[in-house]
Amino acid sequence: MVFRCQRDSWARQFTTRVVSCRAAELRPEGGGEPVRGFQVVLEDTILFPEGGGQPDDRGLIGDVPVLRVTRRGPEAVHFVPAALEPGAEVLLSLDWERRFDHMQQHSGQHLISAIAEQMFGFKTTSWELGRQRSVIELDTPLVTAEQVEALEKSVNEKIRDRVPVTVRELAADDPEVETVKSRGLPDDHVGPVRVVDIKGIDSNLCCGTHVSNLSDLQVIKLLGVEKGKKNKTNLVFLAGNRVLKSIEQSHSTEKALTSLLKNGPGEHVEAVKRLQSSVKLLQKNNLNLLRDIAVLIARDFKSKPAPKQLFVLHRKEGDSEFMNIIANEIGTEETLLFLTVGDEKEAGLFLLAGPVEAVENLGPRVAELLGGKGAGKRGRFQGKAAKMSRRGEVQALLQEFISHQNPGA
Repeated sequence: MVFRCQRDSWARQFTTRVVSCRAAELRPEGGGEPVRGFQVVLEDTILFPEGGGQPDDRGLIGDVPVLRVTRRGPEAVHFVPAALEPGAEVLLSLDWERRFDHMQQHSGQHLISAIAEQMFGFKTTSWELGRQRSVIELDTPLVTAEQVEALEKSVNEKIRDRVPVTVRELAADDPEVETVKSRGLPDDHVGPVRVVDIKGIDSNLCCGTHVSNLSDLQVIKLLGVEKGKKNKTNLVFLAGNRVLKSIEQSHSTEKALTSLLKNGPGEHVEAVKRLQSSVKLLQKNNLNLLRDIAVLIARDFKSKPAPKQLFVLHRKEGDSEFMNIIANEIGTEETLLFLTVGDEKEAGLFLLAGPVEAVENLGPRVAELLGGKGAGKRGRFQGKAAKMSRRGEVQALLQEFISHQNPGA
């Protein structure tokens, strides 16, 4: 069946009747618990069911939102959260912004694929209409920057030439079907097939919704290429309003950077490079200072006349190396060390070091108290802690352990 949305991609409202309505569940695209609702079949629809690389439409049946549209044989199945009465006349309203975006990307893909094959012999093996950008998979291991530039120039020339885009229907057994480019029909396809013609450029079997003239695409921007699967190349592109939104976003970012960096857009890159160099130098100096502090802390502890059997230290700034330097400097044959770094009320790192048997016994218990995970060997047990605020409980546990080991201490 060819739906009304395929015969008239520009229709935004349409009156039809409910054929059937049955209870069903919908699994959200992002995962999660299934949503209970109803599968509704209408006599005809202006809401496109997903297919041909194009996502499905959204809209309303009366005032009931349509959450998903899929094709089942000759039927378009609309998933809605409320039941509709079979036989009832209903008004369909289309989410036009979403639909027109899909039309621009889909027709843009047809144009890019056709010109890429004409200019360079690159055949399209698949494509994806993404939420932010679209990708065409080309059957070639390499597309050069010069080829991307030439391709972008050519497709935009065709847009300025205002080339018509038409859709016609053929019987499935029409001999002409064999002469039109296609990646095959679904196994459950019934009824006529649609041919999308870009005059003088391309003819392609396609079930999707399209613009009626290449000028409706406004502009196409090729963002570049990425390595694809099995010696293929992915060509990334934006068409129409997505190009305008991308420019708006880039301009907002540029304005923000100009304000932050106190220079013009042409100097942003060099300014960021200088900042990165400064940050690296500061990080290096900070690490050297932390190492020095670690050594001083350890020496101060060892210089005391009668060092305690338990050494506890928390520091907001630090890392695993900082804690291990302290442990190395103090020595762990006789002293039990409990060291932590990070925010006192949030997550951080911990190290338990000391006599091997004691650490093997206490390490997992310390990790459990801190709500974290860790591992250890040869008298060291370290890991991440989710509950740094429970350090006092750990210290009490360790003190109790030492008291039992040495009742006279």
